Amino acid sequence: MNGIELIGMALRTITSKPLRTLLTMLGVIIGVASVVTLVAIGQGTSEQIEKQYENMGTNLIVANLFGNGRATQLDYDELMELELLPEIGAMAPTVTKSNSNVKYDRTTEAFTMIGTNDRYIDIVKAEIDSGRFIVPADNEYRNPVAVLGSGTAETLFGQEDPVGKEVNIDGIVFTIIGKLKEKGSSLGGASVDDSVVVPLETARRAYKLGTIRTTYIEAQDTTTISQAESTITQYLTAKFKSSNGFRITNQEELISSRQEASATLTNQLISVACISLLVGGIGIMNIMLVTVSERTREIGIRKSIGAKRRHILSQFLMEATVISGLGGLLGLLLGIGAALSWPFLNPEQPTKLSLEFGLYAFAFSVIVGIVFGIYPANKASRLKPIDALRFD
Repeated sequence: MNGIELIGMALRTITSKPLRTLLTMLGVIIGVASVVTLVAIGQGTSEQIEKQYENMGTNLIVANLFGNGRATQLDYDELMELELLPEIGAMAPTVTKSNSNVKYDRTTEAFTMIGTNDRYIDIVKAEIDSGRFIVPADNEYRNPVAVLGSGTAETLFGQEDPVGKEVNIDGIVFTIIGKLKEKGSSLGGASVDDSVVVPLETARRAYKLGTIRTTYIEAQDTTTISQAESTITQYLTAKFKSSNGFRITNQEELISSRQEASATLTNQLISVACISLLVGGIGIMNIMLVTVSERTREIGIRKSIGAKRRHILSQFLMEATVISGLGGLLGLLLGIGAALSWPFLNPEQPTKLSLEFGLYAFAFSVIVGIVFGIYPANKASRLKPIDALRFD
């Protein structure tokens, strides 16, 4: 018999008992669907991280201070002198005050207040939606002015333009001079959307935030990132007589670490999903052994009228392969449906379908059917005609 005849015979046999066949396929279906869905989620996460990376700029460096004592103090004027170096494009020292109570009219909500300078908006690649951003004079004269992130403005003012109005931030009144466009989540810092940006010197004086712990540095271009990072490291090491009181990261390191963590988790989940495929293979082998037992007389009759061992072997092997292949196909369709539906259930988690991994999962399911179908098929082919005909 040729391959088409074998497939036709296998389909007739397995469709004669559809419920048993479906239950046999279940492990393969779940395994393939899980692989397709998890790979789509993993690749969607990686793509989202890359977009955030591009959104923040490719030459951003962040210096964070921690610890106690002298290693928590940075001088603003000293930091700004580093801008004169050819490898550094801009510096934006910042102070933050989490959960600041921002009040307008009868609405009070907690947002992160960021005290910084006029370079901040360009370094983090934010854009003004209305009004203006902080200018050097605001810092020089400690003006009580504020720029609202898009989320902050929407919470307090809805669709109304907030520019020119006043808000109360932890007991101090600020005049709103601008609103930022929506930017989305960021890497390595607070989200600009849900924040209030005020002049650095105003924040330090009004809220006694004298310590600058975080500084955003923009390298002149992507080719000078390493040199700029080295310069900042040398400056901080010399200032604090130690390299243990600070941490310097760049966007490339942040995205790499997050992508590695995402890939590791995805691979672990895929490994678990592959176990379902192997369990499905064991189920196929089990049901094929039952089938051989049920069709022993049929095997004896076929052998007595001239069927050779290879014919019986190929027949039962094809049945196992068709069962696993159909399970793989159903799992592939189910996985695609789940991957496409996932963003509607969880809008913050995008997915990206991979045809390549889908085909790999389907091929693996077929291989599982072949591997686990060899033993039952071989057992069927070795039956002696006289013993098979005597079987009751």
